[in-house]
Amino acid sequence: MESARCKAFIESVDCGSFRAAAESLGYTPSAVSQLVAALERDLGLTLLIRSKQGVKPTAEGMRLIPIARSYLAREREMYELADELQGLSVGSITIAAYPSVATTWLPELVRTFQRDYPDIQFNIMEGIRPEIFHHLDQHEADMGFLAYAEPMDYEWIPLAEEEIIAAIPEHHRLADAKAYPVSESENDDFIMTSWGKDMEIEEIFRANNVSPTIKYTTYDTPATLAMVRMGLGVSFVNELSAQYWNEHLVKLPLDPPHKVTFGIAYVDEGHMTIAARKFLDYAVKYLTRAEKE
Repeated sequence: MESARCKAFIESVDCGSFRAAAESLGYTPSAVSQLVAALERDLGLTLLIRSKQGVKPTAEGMRLIPIARSYLAREREMYELADELQGLSVGSITIAAYPSVATTWLPELVRTFQRDYPDIQFNIMEGIRPEIFHHLDQHEADMGFLAYAEPMDYEWIPLAEEEIIAAIPEHHRLADAKAYPVSESENDDFIMTSWGKDMEIEEIFRANNVSPTIKYTTYDTPATLAMVRMGLGVSFVNELSAQYWNEHLVKLPLDPPHKVTFGIAYVDEGHMTIAARKFLDYAVKYLTRAEKE
């Protein structure tokens, strides 16, 4: 199987049209279309549905996408290894991460890593848990940074524990309290991240047998904390995500306290590129050391 055909297929899926894929790959739209057609003939399957609006994968194409991505990743690894054997350090790393990790841990980690490996290219994809899992399943990301929760169907490296805290408006009735009782959430309008499906927060509710009124849902923590500052309600967030939010809201520990474990999930280290494996080792050493200090 020619890798150019796989690249044309994957790029067409990602871009949604042969024209956009051609611009990305430096080909003509006709060349991209012919490459995909050749791959379809090789496999005896129709991989893309063509229309005036663009292209989208067929059911068979959807099933082949992860395999094609893995195939291309192995090809990249071969060339990276060849460069490595020549004394070079090149390649690319794609990371899927919670927004809280992408804005706190990763900038410093990437900066420090690039002092040693300046030619490595990084792609950071922020997302909530289902999106991170999707990127891993589709081989779009080398690894994911997120909080642990069952089920965890990937390899897992724990890095650090973070407190879940209550974020409340500065004029809230409990603004001067030492802690926010979890049961009090039933008396407040609650703002929930992850489109209202934050697994860590749902577990806190279950463990304490409380059922707050979910008045608002948001995608990620910055929007949630902005709403808290406007007095629209309260929320529970991990301490890492609220690190830089210190004005016009109050952050309190929960009563009873609750922690989550942040770490790295990945499908299989054996299928990672050399660059990704280097970064994985580097991240574990760097972040676990920082946690101990």
